Amino acid sequence: MATKIRLQRHGKKRYPFYHIVIADERAKRDGRYIEKIGTYNPNTNPATIDISFERALHWVGIGAQPTDTARAILSYKGVMLKNHLDRGVAKGALTEADAEKKFEAWLKDKAAKIEGKADNVAKAKADEKAKAIAAEKEVNAAREAEIAAKAAPPVEEVAEEETAEAATEETAEAATEEAPAAEAETVEEAPAEEAKEEEAPAEEPKAEAEEAPAEEAKEEE
Repeated sequence: MATKIRLQRHGKKRYPFYHIVIADERAKRDGRYIEKIGTYNPNTNPATIDISFERALHWVGIGAQPTDTARAILSYKGVMLKNHLDRGVAKGALTEADAEKKFEAWLKDKAAKIEGKADNVAKAKADEKAKAIAAEKEVNAAREAEIAAKAAPPVEEVAEEETAEAATEETAEAATEEAPAAEAETVEEAPAEEAKEEEAPAEEPKAEAEEAPAEEAKEEE
């Protein structure tokens, strides 16, 4: 009997959750299975994989064939690498200590990558949240400014009307003050001109008086 390592779908619509099972290749996808060795949740970032490493390694070691998705999951958890190293030890290509050393180094590197990815995801979420908060503050500020702008114009219009009325009153007062001053200047200039006209005739009788005796003297001679 050929056995397969595959995923069995569970969960809700649009929110799948999978069981990793060992099943007969002739069984239906969600039908009977031989053994459940873990779970896979693709709805988290990174995906959550909970698997029995020893049982998965056992089934791979005895020839169970994983599907493409199941193989990717087993490789992600290091099951396929461990199986490869164990075969190398069985063939004498390397010692068990070397195999363990290589596997431990791979686990450390993998853990660092997973941690780095988790940190990047957390940072991206924090940045997205900060941007959302900043955008919300801008919207609130714009809304407050709009409300203030709607409330401000009536007060400004009243102030402008009062300023215009004050300016009109000042202009009228200035015009009223300038009019009497102009009339006073006109009155002061008129008598001066009349005085000049009155002084002019005073010279004519003198001239006539001087000329008259001269003519009389000639007649006497």
